[in-house]
Amino acid sequence: MSAAASRSTQARAVIEAVAADLLSRDHRGVIVDSPPGAGKSTLVVELSGRLAATGERVMIVAQTNEQVDDLVARLAVAHPTLILGRLTAGDYEVPERLAPLRGPNLAFSSKLPELAAAGVVLATAAKWALVKEGEFPWAILDEAYQMRSDGLLAVAPRFADGTALFVGDPGQLDPFATVDTDAWAGSPWDPSDSAVAVVRAHNPDLPVHRLPYSWRLPATAAPLVAKAFYPFTPFDAGSDLDDRSLTFSARGTSGTSSADECLDEAADTGWSWFALPAAHTVRTDAEAVEACAALADRLVQRQATAVDRAAGYERAVTPDRIAIGTAHRDQAAAVRAALARPDRAGRGLTDVTVDTANRLQGREYDVTIVLHPLSGRRDATAFHLETGRLCVLLSRHRHACVVVGRAGIADLLDAHPHAEPVRLGVPVKFPDGWAAHQAVLAHLGAA
Repeated sequence: MSAAASRSTQARAVIEAVAADLLSRDHRGVIVDSPPGAGKSTLVVELSGRLAATGERVMIVAQTNEQVDDLVARLAVAHPTLILGRLTAGDYEVPERLAPLRGPNLAFSSKLPELAAAGVVLATAAKWALVKEGEFPWAILDEAYQMRSDGLLAVAPRFADGTALFVGDPGQLDPFATVDTDAWAGSPWDPSDSAVAVVRAHNPDLPVHRLPYSWRLPATAAPLVAKAFYPFTPFDAGSDLDDRSLTFSARGTSGTSSADECLDEAADTGWSWFALPAAHTVRTDAEAVEACAALADRLVQRQATAVDRAAGYERAVTPDRIAIGTAHRDQAAAVRAALARPDRAGRGLTDVTVDTANRLQGREYDVTIVLHPLSGRRDATAFHLETGRLCVLLSRHRHACVVVGRAGIADLLDAHPHAEPVRLGVPVKFPDGWAAHQAVLAHLGAA
């Protein structure tokens, strides 16, 4: 059996084990941990169809409208005979990509009773929290690690006597609150904890499965991401080193252009570090912003081609297949402005996705450019050391990732060791942000 066939067989075995635990109804819930790009959405789509085939209704809970709409589109294609219901807010507008699917098998409504014919009903957690009647024997909670426990408490009455599937990525960004939650720290019902953390604390016997391969991350990236962010739940790349390649039609100007040298290294090794001189800067560091924009511009000018032999594609890396990730919205806005400069007009650079880690979560691109969260900073705050933020930024790519940052980040980390308060009853998160950042910098040769 080939390596690819063996990986597919192992992944299929996990899906079948999850399905068996669910359909047995021996447990109130089943948990599936998924590393980046491991086929989480594919799992949700397949199991939705299998649960609906029992003749009982299924509710699906996701965290954002975009996530819900993505699942609607995928379900409609994978299960064309399945009747779907999209539960929406009153001011929801059907997106263009879903409009052609609207018909007898896909209905939209802001009221659950109007979706009575649907075998699968999908909505955001915020919308489900407003539904006060109706129960489902099956529930699927997507991105469950990004759902706060108070959000779970609000939707739980809809499947109180049913069986739930919790699917998510434990290494991504934790749920956040806009109020101080220290008063609840250590409480078994801490509302700021993730839904999965609370469920596991109160139901330690629930079966937990883990998807073993990342089909998104290349073989050059999976080892670093697994080591830095998933030390206790390791995973491998679903592809081999020779399955993927990134090439350029236009040659670089070696020896004179640091951007070209950086892109060449990323194409060869999957990673590169674009170093700027050490300095303490304002958050929207103009030099770092320009470096991110210039790298994307040069990537487009050099007409990159991405090949994945296992997936069977060869495609141009067009601007819409490139993303630039930042820690803050003002940094993202500054990069967008740099891409839209008149001298860069005509190359489609406004189609490059530029956003924060929070909004890039769950998305994938051929090449990503990351502005390091600690670049140019005087301190290392909990926000900038957050493991999930760095993990999201470094796990969006299929072929290569370029990290932009000022020299001296390792020294900054050494000067600001991790010193979060230890609270009784609160598990220590490992790896902490300090250790994860050091591992990444060492791999990039930026230490």
